[in-house]
Amino acid sequence: MMKTLSQLMVVPATLALILAGAGVARSDAPVIEITPKLQRDPLQMSGTSGGQKNSNCGYISQTPNQVVRVTADKIDYLRLGVQSTTGEPTLLVDGPGGRFCVLADKASGDNPEISGVWLRGNYSVYVGDRTGGKHPYTLYITQQNK
Repeated sequence: MMKTLSQLMVVPATLALILAGAGVARSDAPVIEITPKLQRDPLQMSGTSGGQKNSNCGYISQTPNQVVRVTADKIDYLRLGVQSTTGEPTLLVDGPGGRFCVLADKASGDNPEISGVWLRGNYSVYVGDRTGGKHPYTLYITQQNK
């Protein structure tokens, strides 16, 4: 009976360690806090697109490239986009309002972007590549409406 009880305790403990480890991996992504009025506009961050995980939004990394934390109840207008001179960049945003995949098109100058109302919470941002390549990019966040 004791042996069975100790074995049953191992499963929840192992599951808790796995889930905690997943949380630690996600926390490796840089976090930028967004308030109703950006101190600098646009905010810009750079990195390398792509990864080994094949998603419905191109090839992305296992962890987000960036985490955007909106601290206000909502921001009426925010635009997030990727600029890259090489590759075929994609933008995957996973946040309180859902999971959105944005592909480059002619309207955005072949650089993906998403805009609109942003609610309070954390948004995991993945900059992928449709062909699996890894390319330098600049991620920008602005409140300016083109």
